[in-house]
Amino acid sequence: MITIRFYQEIDKPLWDSYVLNHPDGTFFHLIGWKRGLEKTFRHKSYYLIAETQGNSSNPINSTNPSNPINPTNPIVGILPLFSVKSLLFGKSLVSVPFAAYGGILADSEEVVSQLFDKAKEITRSEGLDYLELRNKDRGIESLPLKDLYVFFRRRIFEDLESNMDAIPRKSRRMIRVGEKAGLNYKFGREELLPEFYEILARSYHRLGTPVFSIKLFHNLLLELGEQANILVVKDRGGKTISSVLTFFYKDQVLPYYAGSLFEYRDLAPNDYMYWQLMKYGWKNGYKLFDFGRSKVDTGSYDFKRHWGFEPEPLPYQYFLNRIDEIPNVSPANPKYQRKIEIWRKLPFRATQIIGPHIVKYIP
Repeated sequence: MITIRFYQEIDKPLWDSYVLNHPDGTFFHLIGWKRGLEKTFRHKSYYLIAETQGNSSNPINSTNPSNPINPTNPIVGILPLFSVKSLLFGKSLVSVPFAAYGGILADSEEVVSQLFDKAKEITRSEGLDYLELRNKDRGIESLPLKDLYVFFRRRIFEDLESNMDAIPRKSRRMIRVGEKAGLNYKFGREELLPEFYEILARSYHRLGTPVFSIKLFHNLLLELGEQANILVVKDRGGKTISSVLTFFYKDQVLPYYAGSLFEYRDLAPNDYMYWQLMKYGWKNGYKLFDFGRSKVDTGSYDFKRHWGFEPEPLPYQYFLNRIDEIPNVSPANPKYQRKIEIWRKLPFRATQIIGPHIVKYIP
């Protein structure tokens, strides 16, 4: 018999072990992401654990032969959830907010069903508008889904030349443009955070998007340790013109938060930056470059395709509780276009103050 209970701090080693051993596990299922979000946003989490009856009283010392993924782990399924309540954007239960991937990890369809039932129960009891499952590879039959996003990933080859050859000619040329312009780069962590954040905030402002507080990135770097780093790119004169915060999961490289100064676009800093990151992954034995999610037919979507990456669907699914239609809080929604234009015209420093209070409710 399977029982569902809430996560406790004592469960962290087994939770993360389950994620790392599950074929559908992602970086965003790990407890480090939970802790980073809780410290920054104070949203309430509901992390669910499924296990066989009799193991919950002493989870660390018990064994579960029925778990085919890891027989020494009593966990047979998990579902990480956060509630995000906003007067402007509605009240949601999300797996997982501010992340590309989420949803249920389980050993069987029976476990999937029970975790989903518990999530629906929480959605109803908390009076939330909807439940969102950010599936990567699998979903729940009959649930409505949204096809706004796709994701991009590609193998990192064993020799550097093959990685360069896999990039289409135009993008290879742009990498050389950056090299000939004298761009240089540096990897680091907390010491590079101010430079990274300045670039990110300016990029978000140009796009008309509220920026996160710098506190989010500080907390993520603190919680994730060697699983995250920052890469900055500087021009010949030493000015930082692009930057990316990257996550590392198993054998995967995940560039996730990135920005560049638009006025330096002729130097191709983004092409140069991602090539340096791919080389870093190659040099350190990583096998997969996960370029993350993008909305279809956007600038980032086109950039990734021009790098030779092919889009794969991200089937986000919804259980609708107090609303009748799948919510659309994407900047691509036409009703937000006027607000985006107004945001772009605000003073940059004002957006750094106001933005974090808005974006925390847009998961």
